[in-house]
Amino acid sequence: MYKHSPHWRKQLKLSDKPAYVLIADLIAEGVQNGQLVARDRLPPLRDLAVDLELNYTTVARAYAEARKRGLIDSHAGMGTFVRGRTPSLPLRAGGSAEMTMNLPPEIEDPLLLGRLRESAAAVLSGSAIHDLLRYQDFGGTPADRAAGALWLRQCLPACRAELVMVCPGIQSALVALISQLARPGELICVESLTYPGIKAIAAQLGVRLHALPLDGDGPDADAFEEACKSLSPKALYCNPTMLNPTTATVSQQRREALVDVALRYAIPIIEDDAYAMLPRQMPAPMATLAPALTYYITGFSKCLGAGLRAAYLYSPGLRHAERVAGALRATTVMASPITTRLATQWVNDGTALAMLLAIRKESMARQELAAHRLAGFDYQAQPEGFHLWLPLPTGTNVADFAAHMRTQGVGVVSSAAFSTDGDPPPAVRVSLGGPINRDQCDAALHLLGDALATPPHMHTRVM
Repeated sequence: MYKHSPHWRKQLKLSDKPAYVLIADLIAEGVQNGQLVARDRLPPLRDLAVDLELNYTTVARAYAEARKRGLIDSHAGMGTFVRGRTPSLPLRAGGSAEMTMNLPPEIEDPLLLGRLRESAAAVLSGSAIHDLLRYQDFGGTPADRAAGALWLRQCLPACRAELVMVCPGIQSALVALISQLARPGELICVESLTYPGIKAIAAQLGVRLHALPLDGDGPDADAFEEACKSLSPKALYCNPTMLNPTTATVSQQRREALVDVALRYAIPIIEDDAYAMLPRQMPAPMATLAPALTYYITGFSKCLGAGLRAAYLYSPGLRHAERVAGALRATTVMASPITTRLATQWVNDGTALAMLLAIRKESMARQELAAHRLAGFDYQAQPEGFHLWLPLPTGTNVADFAAHMRTQGVGVVSSAAFSTDGDPPPAVRVSLGGPINRDQCDAALHLLGDALATPPHMHTRVM
């Protein structure tokens, strides 16, 4: 019998937690209190299942959960071993060596995770399976659009369901919109630091990007007007809430100024509000200031999970929606009926809101860790956000700093990835979310603070 089995079996009898979650928790507890150390070997799945009087599948699921948390490693033919505490952390974003995706923290509350599973099971058990495997009416069923309108009304109180289109993620909506609004060689205005996805889309479609300078209030409205006069842009793209990467939110006054210019020159606005649901308070969306010009987009990638490829596009009118629908059909055919049905279920039964609130709470806790670990350093962040923008000390080479952090197991993204004007500032974006837990996040921030405290020449190029 494994030496920890009697204690684990006792805890399983006393706890209401799912067994697989509790076993992973007990492994974490053992690592924390020193009862389990790096390279300790755990028993084979079948042996532990016998010891704990559980079925094989439950124990296999427990080990999978522990691996997901970075607690153990398994090697074919060798067994399963404790990873223990190390000074570095595993890089995030799957198998990629570079963490380029800004993911929300993964909530570990068993009750909330159970709610997600139960809702998902209800969708599949309550639907005729062939209905979910057929081609669907584009943009979602009336029920899907109604759920989308319900979700959007948190930001757009006057949202009408008939103008809501369900899309397979924000990126697909952006591809369709830009292909519809601008032809190859034509130009759209964007922030000088902006979401990298818009750069990739523009490059793919042959659309040029014109960078608008940023200040503390957002994109420069005078520069936007000058571009409207001299360059005839086909649209303004804006990521106005918790801008990825700088975390800045465009002020109400600046939104009004940008909208005023757009109205005078009849320039469509693409309002990519992926982070809109995270802050407890935010300025009015531009879609409420210029509803006849603005395409408003938000989804679940930043407030539930990026794997739920469901987003809502709210168009200025029915004619606009029909045109974008044609472009979306050409590029994506339709949103997945199963994914859409899940999103509708989670909006209607309150699960999506519960996840949003949990992610917001966890993000705030991680920002408190950042405030402690990065005290004394100049950085930008929002209390409810899960990324921060970190200007580097004078003389620090951004690429070398990012490479140095990678050797420590901490992924940061260089400002060059977000720059549209060819002159990126010496700064990096740091994500506090993804699959790492709060303790791992704290350890990463500690390493980051140590690197910042190192003399700048440690991170500059040697010529």
